[in-house]
Amino acid sequence: MTATHTPGAHTPGTHTARHEWAAGLMVFGAILLMLAGILAVFRGIMAIAQNDVFVTTPSYVFQFDLTGWGWIHLVLGAVAVVVSVGLFQAATWARVAGVVIAGLIVIANFLSLPYSPVWSVLIIAFSGFVIWALCVARKEDFGDPLDRAPRDV
Repeated sequence: MTATHTPGAHTPGTHTARHEWAAGLMVFGAILLMLAGILAVFRGIMAIAQNDVFVTTPSYVFQFDLTGWGWIHLVLGAVAVVVSVGLFQAATWARVAGVVIAGLIVIANFLSLPYSPVWSVLIIAFSGFVIWALCVARKEDFGDPLDRAPRDV
């Protein structure tokens, strides 16, 4: 009797290196998205509470009310935290929503560069890593990223 092996097929209960990498990337993306979301919430609260926390650039192309930017960052951050919780459960909707919300965070931080340039660049980098981590792993490469079966020693 011969056994055929289908490339890319995943047998339940087996953990391959690809499975481990995919699960690790999913958790990595979820943690970074949660961190970026929490930081965006704090940044939003700072901008809403006191408009004089951030210094504005007078001749920037995109001029917005700082309180408005605070609300945008607050809402994006809250949604990012909710989506990151879905990513810990490896939900497909959370992967799609994670890429979308990370993209919106990149755009929001790009437009708010003159208010806090270093912070914006840092959050743009976090969001870029989130997009990369969520796009690299394929659904068939992983099951539940937090499900760890005991390894044979």
